[in-house]
Amino acid sequence: MSTDDRVAVTPGIARLHASPGLAGPGRLGLVTNHTGVLPDLRPAAPALLEAGARLIALFGPEHGLHGTGQAGDSEAAEADPITGLPVHDTYRCSGERLDKLLVDSDVDALVYDLQDIGARFYTYVWTMFDLMVSAARTGVRFVVADRPNPLGGLVSEGPLLDPAWASFVGRAAVPVRHGLTCGELARHLNTSAVPQVAGSAADLTVIEAVGWQRAMDAEATGLPWVAPSPNIPTPATAMFYPGTCLFEGTNLSEGRGTTQPFEIVGAPYIDARFAPSLTELTLPGVHFRDLRYVPTFHKHAGRPLRGVQLHITDREVFAPVRTAVAMLATLRRLYPDDFDWHTADGGREGTGHRHFIDLLWGSDRLRRAVDAGDDPLPLCDPPAPPGRWAGDEALLYS
Repeated sequence: MSTDDRVAVTPGIARLHASPGLAGPGRLGLVTNHTGVLPDLRPAAPALLEAGARLIALFGPEHGLHGTGQAGDSEAAEADPITGLPVHDTYRCSGERLDKLLVDSDVDALVYDLQDIGARFYTYVWTMFDLMVSAARTGVRFVVADRPNPLGGLVSEGPLLDPAWASFVGRAAVPVRHGLTCGELARHLNTSAVPQVAGSAADLTVIEAVGWQRAMDAEATGLPWVAPSPNIPTPATAMFYPGTCLFEGTNLSEGRGTTQPFEIVGAPYIDARFAPSLTELTLPGVHFRDLRYVPTFHKHAGRPLRGVQLHITDREVFAPVRTAVAMLATLRRLYPDDFDWHTADGGREGTGHRHFIDLLWGSDRLRRAVDAGDDPLPLCDPPAPPGRWAGDEALLYS
């Protein structure tokens, strides 16, 4: 069976490759990285050039054009060795500086093609948002070559972000697990948040992914999985991420520096009580296994840790956000003198900086509930299903 026989979905970039005119006239800039591939894994940039697209520049997000940068890093902006096109690094670039970058690049339209994973704090969608704002201000058209949400599109989890806690891990009022594709999210943001910042909406076009249905997860699409960033190696990792990424705001390892990032969490102070205590919660769709590991980098690098591995037993009922919040409450209860929050600059609480967990959650309500010993699980309830919180007009797929 050929790869094409297994593919159930045609992503937007494949449709653009077949019909370059879908992006409209003029000079194009491509917002992409190593995930920007056709279903046969050909990189999109050279394929578009071969198809006759007027591509003149590339724009890279966090982790860089080739995806080699770790969390919080990108790559040096230089010419792409495959196409020879200039590469502009957009990471940590916004406002007037990003406006100038767009103007200096001399593009008439930006084409966005990055694989998101469906969580508010995954930064690719906020690169999209910042570029949409700059495109609106500078008169550059914005085109989203849409891709499936690898978690599916039937479920959202967690509260809308409080604008007072906006950051690059959440610019606007979106749930933690949003349940939208990038194209749908772009449509929603373009009628809500973009005009508030730019003064007007962007000139937006979405090239839809043909064949995607909301019940499809990554494996159901038949598309090849390309790790969106160094610590999201598999579709299963993406399923854990909307929940266990919250551990970035704590003094626990979230599994970076191991072969199972976001599937395992641990700390030097965890003991034999943790795994059984989580099992007693009977959380749906997940089992917890006691384990020990030693991260090679990041938190607690080189130190023996104890913790748990999460094993999904039923994807349809597994709720990653609710699971992680229950784990946080259990940690505070079992280890009140050891469990700690990190500030946004990576330090411990009490240093005068905002807590990173508040930026991830979108408010300080989760941290305050956990510290007070209150039940935080009601905070995980979403504002509405994807079509309701975003507005039905944002949805592109059945």
